[in-house]
Amino acid sequence: MVFGVAMFALVDAILKLLVAHYPPLQVAGLRGLVALPVLLVWIHRRRAWRSLIRVRVPLQLMRGMLAVGMLVLLTLGYRDLPLANAYTLYFVAPLLMTLLAGPLLGERGAAVHWYALVGGLLGVLIALRPGGEAFFNWAGLFIVGAAFCYAGVAVLTRLGSRTDSKESLMFWMMAMMAVLPSALALPDWMPIRDEHVWLLVALALVGFLAQLGITEAFRHGQASVVAPFEYTALAWGVGVDWLIWSVLPGVHTLVGGVVILLSGLYVLRHELRRSDAAIGEGERK
Repeated sequence: MVFGVAMFALVDAILKLLVAHYPPLQVAGLRGLVALPVLLVWIHRRRAWRSLIRVRVPLQLMRGMLAVGMLVLLTLGYRDLPLANAYTLYFVAPLLMTLLAGPLLGERGAAVHWYALVGGLLGVLIALRPGGEAFFNWAGLFIVGAAFCYAGVAVLTRLGSRTDSKESLMFWMMAMMAVLPSALALPDWMPIRDEHVWLLVALALVGFLAQLGITEAFRHGQASVVAPFEYTALAWGVGVDWLIWSVLPGVHTLVGGVVILLSGLYVLRHELRRSDAAIGEGERK
């Protein structure tokens, strides 16, 4: 999850660079279009073509629609917000995942998971200072909407992994992310400038790695356990903002970020102890 989140930070930075020159729907479509060929090569090397048709179609369609909504809303939000600010709003997603994991997946989250999520949300509040303008502009609302969509995608990915292959989970979502926004963007489509071709190549590579990392994370771990590690995105966002746009967050954002990261580490410590205890019990048996 940490690796996937880091790759997504690079994806988001590229989207933010591109949306300054192209319509948001076109940028959203390009995200899927450039990543799809890389994904197809990977599927071919794994000889997993047959697994693409053995899927639960309604679930795949729902995941794809939510993913398209997430991507479009994120692109709109990134146009007017620094990544660090956008990520703090986006951090409502892990709480939503934990809330949905119970009724949809039958997963019972340990109390420590809830403590960590509450701590993470407290960090978000510290970072944003309730009453700040980030809560009331359209860009902020777009990011919150994207968080709702992402929470749905993550939980449906966990649900789908019980029957569908990871190749099918990745392919059908990426295909819909390529086709739907691109079709909607056709009336206002702008030619790609030569100086932006390298950005699209980078977007294809890091986008594939990001999707693979997130998909694997939710295939192998409970949603309520994996979700808190989304909070590491704040550190990546701060770094990218500084390196590319020379923007640094304020003191409140940094303090909130520390609280968020400590919450994620608290869950990690708990899970490592529980894993060691389970191994020890198995050895005794």
